[in-house]
Amino acid sequence: MQFRSIIRIVGLLLALFSVTMLAPALVAFIYRDGAGFPFVVTFCLLLAGGGLLWLPNRHSRRELKARDGFVIVVLFWTVIGSAGAIPFLLSKTPDLSVTDSFFESFSALTTTGATVIVGLDELPKAILFYRQLLQWFGGMGIIVLAVAILPVLGIGGMQLYRAEIPGPVKDAKMTPRIAETAKTLWYIYLTLTICCAVAFWLAGMTVFDAISHSFSTIAIGGFSTHDASMGYFNSQAINLITVVFLLISACNFSLHFAAFANGGIHLRTYWRDPEFRTFLGIQLILFLICFGLLIKHQSYGSTFDTFDQALFQTVSISTTAGFTTTSFSEWPLFLPVLLLFSSFIGGCAGSTGGGIKVIRILLLMLQGERELKRLVHPRAVYTIKVGRKALPQQVVDAVWGFFSAYALVFVICMLALIATGLDELTAFSAVAATLNNLGPGLGEVAVHFGEINDGAKWVLVIAMLFGRLEVFTLLVLFTPTFWRN
Repeated sequence: MQFRSIIRIVGLLLALFSVTMLAPALVAFIYRDGAGFPFVVTFCLLLAGGGLLWLPNRHSRRELKARDGFVIVVLFWTVIGSAGAIPFLLSKTPDLSVTDSFFESFSALTTTGATVIVGLDELPKAILFYRQLLQWFGGMGIIVLAVAILPVLGIGGMQLYRAEIPGPVKDAKMTPRIAETAKTLWYIYLTLTICCAVAFWLAGMTVFDAISHSFSTIAIGGFSTHDASMGYFNSQAINLITVVFLLISACNFSLHFAAFANGGIHLRTYWRDPEFRTFLGIQLILFLICFGLLIKHQSYGSTFDTFDQALFQTVSISTTAGFTTTSFSEWPLFLPVLLLFSSFIGGCAGSTGGGIKVIRILLLMLQGERELKRLVHPRAVYTIKVGRKALPQQVVDAVWGFFSAYALVFVICMLALIATGLDELTAFSAVAATLNNLGPGLGEVAVHFGEINDGAKWVLVIAMLFGRLEVFTLLVLFTPTFWRN
């Protein structure tokens, strides 16, 4: 294990993260809300801390192994999540406890979108902007950004990229060089954010709200600058824009690259992708079920309102964004539970969505189909293909292993929540909301997470990390094999 190299890189990343504090400080200056001091102090602390880690180890540039990459990614997300809590601790508005500050920071950075803050409409603009900015950086991943803009990381870039990027196939690159791939991802991410912000602004949002909500929409985070979330705007145009950009962001970003590569537009690229077709099929089925049942129960005054609410909530919850226009927990109970289960599927691999990912669900279905065929023809040899490409058995086995680990982490976290005193419905939905990086739940956490006990909040912080780092990246550190030479 290259400990000095690991410390050097974490120091660099911490110094890089400190720069993000200047943006909310600038917002505080522009709006003169008096909330800039915590960000200036945090900037100085993080820059100094990063320098202290980097300076003694600046000459340690040994080649990183896969194990080093896992340690750096887990260590960095833990350190940055903790560092991100400092402005909340120093701020007088809102006045958060240590537990709530850490919960809010990790929820933002992991793009979970579960909040403990009530009264968002009265908060300083700087605090609101900071929450949205954390989600934006967490969506694509700060380490992917670091690989793109810090060539000083050298040959370790691929190890970090593989440890952080979501999906079962970790070696896929859009360009020959990993730094160029990381840059391309961020170019696409930034372009989508700008387009989303402009669309929100044209639909009637203020400039501040448009930029803030574009951050959390493209990151599929779900934080809002208002307690009523997207329902505050009461605009069907804004709802539709949100749906469109959530669907785009929940697609594999390599598909966006392939579709618009070489200066042309190749929309057939999307339809040729089996994961994309499965993703759209799931969205359509969920929408039709929600729309049909809401019509049957006459939940809204008109068919058009029903269509709007069903489409928005279906896409928002199933892609793990967690935006709300109405309390979906007040719908007929079947629908909230259905949507909560749909968040386990989440977005596509290589997207900013949470959950298990569509490609893994597709592979599990194909594996189940293969086992049924083997019952009929035991001696036949069947290969699992995604599109026209046959997948190695190693990938299929890894998906089964991931699913088992995901279920195990879910059960352990749920039991831990029940042990802290939460009821079964709240515990189940809270773990689903945090492990899938979704946000809103049911029961006591239907609106916010501020009322549950501190022990439960720390369990959920761990669940957020497991969800964002896709279980194995974090779980592997607890195995004896990982630490053996």
